[in-house]
Amino acid sequence: MGLATLWGHDRLWALSGDARMFGTVRLPPPKVGTTLSLEQALARRRSVRDFRKDPLTLEQLSQVLWAAQGSSDAAGHRTAPSAGALYPLELYALVGDVIGLEPGVYKFRAAEHDLVHTGDGDRRAEAAGIALGQSWIAASAAILVVAAVFARTTVKYGRRGERYVHMEAGHAAQNVYLQATALDLGVTVVGAFDDERLHALVGMDPDEAPLSLLPLGIAP
Repeated sequence: MGLATLWGHDRLWALSGDARMFGTVRLPPPKVGTTLSLEQALARRRSVRDFRKDPLTLEQLSQVLWAAQGSSDAAGHRTAPSAGALYPLELYALVGDVIGLEPGVYKFRAAEHDLVHTGDGDRRAEAAGIALGQSWIAASAAILVVAAVFARTTVKYGRRGERYVHMEAGHAAQNVYLQATALDLGVTVVGAFDDERLHALVGMDPDEAPLSLLPLGIAP
């Protein structure tokens, strides 16, 4: 599904009054205009570990997910560059405090611009414990989890492809930082965690490997 088609769903989403559809959450379409310039976002970008207690809106979460791994044209290209356009990254959201969205685990689908509900319950405190007890993570409104299927890239590039996957995860994280800055949100990329426990907490597929956490909330 291309971006033009996604924009065509805006009216349907607005009229429905409920974003949930057959185990998926229809996300508001991404916006491509902002009052903050790229140069301003780069100058203001910081790692933020303190959050206000206010919830995220579904529109804010939608925009950040799109910035990380969303479709940017009808051909299916994404917002972050990918070696060979093979797109090994998978994105999850551990939702705790997002308006209109039940706490739980959700998997982002770039082409459909929606979330698939894959697990119930608020997992933020558990994620903080898995991340070597970094308690500030639990105060975020939602935690993005970046995972990768390395074989999608290594099948073409061999062992060198592993490096390309990590580079791609960095591109996606920087996109999240800049989008968060434009939305007055706070975020910090976290790489310290127990891989196996995080894999189990999120309920990842066997071929997926966790790469990073991005706790997200309203900046103070």
